[in-house]
Amino acid sequence: MADQVRRRLWLYFLVAILWAVRGACDAAPVQVVDDAGRTVRLEAPAHRVIVLYGAFTEMLYAMEAQDVLAARTQADTFPPDILRLPSVGTHMRPNVEMILGLKPDLVVQSASRRSAIPESARLEEAGIPIVILGPKDFEGVFSAMERLGLLIGREEQARRTVDALRRRLEAVRSACRGTSQHPRLVFEIRADPLAVAGRGGMPQAVMEAVGAINAVSFPDPIVQMSVENLLVLDPDVYIVQKGPMNPNPEPPHNRAHFDRLRAVRLGQVLEVEEALYSRPGPRAVQAAEDLARRLCSGHLP
Repeated sequence: MADQVRRRLWLYFLVAILWAVRGACDAAPVQVVDDAGRTVRLEAPAHRVIVLYGAFTEMLYAMEAQDVLAARTQADTFPPDILRLPSVGTHMRPNVEMILGLKPDLVVQSASRRSAIPESARLEEAGIPIVILGPKDFEGVFSAMERLGLLIGREEQARRTVDALRRRLEAVRSACRGTSQHPRLVFEIRADPLAVAGRGGMPQAVMEAVGAINAVSFPDPIVQMSVENLLVLDPDVYIVQKGPMNPNPEPPHNRAHFDRLRAVRLGQVLEVEEALYSRPGPRAVQAAEDLARRLCSGHLP
């Protein structure tokens, strides 16, 4: 009997130590350098996070850390579970009072949201830490996920998720590496006025992953394009994204002069989902898989 009591006491002692160690780890300071070059330091991992751009929301869901989310923006509708959270306004004009009322210990903002700088400044003045992330390619996405994981105390979860995404991306690259075809693509961001993807954003990264060539050589993520210049480029494949930036694009074969494009004449026009192809989040790997299925099967002329 005495031995049983000693064993139980020893077990309770071990459990108490484990909980103490876990609590100490949870309370330990964490810090990262964000994509604005600032060192963001938290005295303990964040447990109430407000994300002001949907790509970062998707990152947290991908690493199964959605429990830390305290709110969303009006534009955030994926995954559908996000709709259960209160909205704090638009990503361009977040409601500072609502954010402060929700008492977050971290706000995540996109580097591209320059118009929201006044709101971000007010939050920082109120003592709310802000991390600014601006991924533009797959490595940027993976780095952002790992830094988010560190800031919320889920570093291992983030690492496992990123490793799985890397394996999927490498499978795409391997599948397309064996083809001798490297089609020239134009990726339409917006139909009217016409704008296409340059080489500074996620569409470029997706095209590179499948061994395709962006026919647009400008370094900017979005490039205004005349129909005349598009005809000069004359891509093998014309991709039309559909989403908030291009809600109801006219089919290219119905547009004036587009029938002169090789891609249109040969039926090499692809419609894709903006949220997959243009959003710098974990689903961009799904976009690469989708494009690989369409382009790396040997059916291009």
